[in-house]
Amino acid sequence: MRFAIEEINNNTDLLPGISLGYNIYDTCSSIVKSIKVALALNNGNDNVTSTSDKPCTRPVQVQAIIGENSSSSSTAITTVLGPFHIPLISHFATCACLSDKSKHPSFLRTIPSDYYQSRALAHLVKHFGWTWVGAVRTNDEYGNNGMATFTETAQQLGICLEYSVSFFRTDSTEKLQRIIDIIKASTSKVIVAFLTPREMEMLIHELSLHNLTGYQWVGSESWIFDSQIATMDTNHILDGAMGLFIPKAHVSGLKEFVLNVKPLNSSNNDLFTEFWEALFSCKFKQSQSEEIQTECTGQEDLTGVENSFTDMSLMPILNNIYKGVYAVAHALHNILKCSKSCNNSVQFDPFMILHHIRNIHFKTKDGEEVYFNENGDPAAKYKIINWQPRDNSIVDFVSVGLYDASLPADKKLNLHNKTFIWAGSSKQMPVSVCSEKCPPGTHKVLQKGKPVCCYDCVRCAEGEMSNVTDSITCVRCPLESWSNERRDACVTKKAEFLSYEEIMGILLTTASLFGTCLTAVVALIFFRYRKTPLVRANNSELSFLLLFSLTLCFLCSLTFIGRPSEWSCMLRHTAFGITFVLCISCVLGKTIVVLMAFKATLPGRNVMKWFGPTQQRLTVLAFTFIQVIICILWLTISPPFPSKNFKQFKDKIILECALGSAVGFWSVLGYIGLLAMLCFIFAFLARKLPDNFNEAKFITFSMLIFCAVWITFIPAYVSSPGKFSVAVEIFAILASSFGLLICIFIPKCYIMLMKPEKNTKKNIMGKGAQLSLALKS
Repeated sequence: MRFAIEEINNNTDLLPGISLGYNIYDTCSSIVKSIKVALALNNGNDNVTSTSDKPCTRPVQVQAIIGENSSSSSTAITTVLGPFHIPLISHFATCACLSDKSKHPSFLRTIPSDYYQSRALAHLVKHFGWTWVGAVRTNDEYGNNGMATFTETAQQLGICLEYSVSFFRTDSTEKLQRIIDIIKASTSKVIVAFLTPREMEMLIHELSLHNLTGYQWVGSESWIFDSQIATMDTNHILDGAMGLFIPKAHVSGLKEFVLNVKPLNSSNNDLFTEFWEALFSCKFKQSQSEEIQTECTGQEDLTGVENSFTDMSLMPILNNIYKGVYAVAHALHNILKCSKSCNNSVQFDPFMILHHIRNIHFKTKDGEEVYFNENGDPAAKYKIINWQPRDNSIVDFVSVGLYDASLPADKKLNLHNKTFIWAGSSKQMPVSVCSEKCPPGTHKVLQKGKPVCCYDCVRCAEGEMSNVTDSITCVRCPLESWSNERRDACVTKKAEFLSYEEIMGILLTTASLFGTCLTAVVALIFFRYRKTPLVRANNSELSFLLLFSLTLCFLCSLTFIGRPSEWSCMLRHTAFGITFVLCISCVLGKTIVVLMAFKATLPGRNVMKWFGPTQQRLTVLAFTFIQVIICILWLTISPPFPSKNFKQFKDKIILECALGSAVGFWSVLGYIGLLAMLCFIFAFLARKLPDNFNEAKFITFSMLIFCAVWITFIPAYVSSPGKFSVAVEIFAILASSFGLLICIFIPKCYIMLMKPEKNTKKNIMGKGAQLSLALKS
């Protein structure tokens, strides 16, 4: 502070013609002494010491107070001086509670709030995967508030505290022993310490007595950069400790000023004399009651001393004091409206000074920005420190990263690519979890009475899965998902259905397309020879309709191949049912025509007038319409739908079309079977009717094949597993379609193409001229 004030007083640009004065008091970290000094300053008792008994009676003259370094003392001072609006600018009080302007309106600081530090520590712990930690704190505002914020953030990040204990420097040794016992009994390997240096020294002493090493310490800024604590840690308890500290700072000229300090030349001999005697272990005046020590000369060389004072390791803290003094100077500069000179007639008011300090924004001579937010806090930036011991028992405070609270969440924490030293000087990062991660195929079950980080890994039940680590619950195995046959991991469970890519699907598709093409060729041949007696004698209209329906029968088998979907499941069975009924209706119509034609040749019978072309069309339409009604009812009430069969195979999921309504399915098949039986009976009755080319014989053979195929289909379909049941159904469709096509049409095509001499009216009439005439369409 003295360096900053002397620099300001020698600066012609800042407060020109104005000299700042100051008093320095040592409160010895005592809250009572802090309050007493604050009251003395408030009443203008310039010469009061921390132990003075003089009454505080004079009016206020102090413009601002720089200090205290502890949160508890700062809280006490700002509570007392708050109503007077005297600014208190702390360089090391970090308690987040001091940001509450309703309770501490005159408090400001040049060090970030613990609100940010606590959250940064939680994110640091989470980054290393430590979800099971212990916590020790100082039982004051600094420790309690800092740990409260850490605990809240840790819970949000999924970190659990196995224990959280507190103590104060005045507590009994029995309480410290209880804390040691808790640490001994714990299973966590990481300890977060929100302690002041005094409490940390006490804890290290007790831990050394019990030789409790091997714990990974994570510390707050108050002790993580303290070289005295590192020096007293002779048992290497804190080796590898991690923590946060104020970023490295540089104040040009400060080191030279510090190393040039001479106690006899200082403005406060008592304070500097005490400091000098402690620094060089000497005495200026020997006392008879004290042990004789080396006499101080006042000319000792500071450059030969190695400690935190001379090596400038505390430069960031000194920089905070420096910025606090300059903040007051800039505020006074603005109040006095200084340019080349200042307006000395301005009457100072504490609230006016506080208002201007809150609103200052300037850069130091080294380019560092200084400003306060609405809570009186500066920007929150920390460097991440790692204790790395050297061979000579000296600890290096190595900066391994940065934490900037002003950046986006995913960029706040930035660790450098450096080698870390962990607990026990190990290069292997410690693991601190209550329970190991649950592998895929298992899920977490919380242990009763323990935090959420403690759980058991339970294997998923049959038919359920978890394909991620640390799954909270298992779910039903979805399509192409996972199987839990193994306890250590999930394995892929293949989905099975009849696809176009496999050999069976390719063969069936080929057969279906071949049947379609063959039917088209037959239709072309019939169309080419449509005016010949053979085509005309066998009811050409029904023949072409039958060929069209057979084409649809071949094509409908394709709907059974491929991944089942909602539309394909509804289409495959209904299309199959309707096309086959249309096909059988045409065959049945042709069979009835043959029988009616025979009846028409008998004397006195004129049956054909009741079953002419119009009646034939209506018959086909009526039979098909009944099947359409059945399919509509089926689709309306309970349609087929895609389903996944997990039970039939343990290593596969069968994708299939559930029938929806079994009654609907068997009604469709039953109706087809009924028409097929009627057609077979009529064709069987007409098989010996006189004609050189009796179509009833071929219909009989085709119906025999049709019925044989579908009778054998039922047991084969029921007993076939998975996709093979679909293949059986497709085979039945194709076999019965080929049977109808070959038995009814191929003989005619053979006559038309290979034996055209037989495709005459005379040959077809043969002995049954009247029958042949009746068969003409």
